[in-house]
Amino acid sequence: MSPKDKSLVWLHGEVKTPPFSSEARLEAGFLLCRLQTGEKISLPHSRPMKTIGQRCHELRINDEDVTWRIMYRIDDDAIVIAEVFAKKTQSTPKNIIALCKERYILNSDNKCNFLRRSVNWYSY
Repeated sequence: MSPKDKSLVWLHGEVKTPPFSSEARLEAGFLLCRLQTGEKISLPHSRPMKTIGQRCHELRINDEDVTWRIMYRIDDDAIVIAEVFAKKTQSTPKNIIALCKERYILNSDNKCNFLRRSVNWYSY
């Protein structure tokens, strides 16, 4: 990881095997590394989630029998991950959208520096 790369901040969720297959976990790690270096990822791997907020996106990871979603926001200094879930319907569940909005609001208020120091920082 270069000093210029962004850190990963996990507000919720994780990518591990199981439930991810080894291949899906490696793909998720590869895509997250690309985001950390500042690369913009578009469809089919990522799409904007304007219903959640500005700079919010979802990574799409196809696994053996499930499609995983990693909800993330691109900040100046970090990629902030709000949720990891198996998507089972065509539209994103409303409760997932609400949870992500709430987590990002808590992360963006005056407590931002405290929250970022208190969560685990991961890099690949």
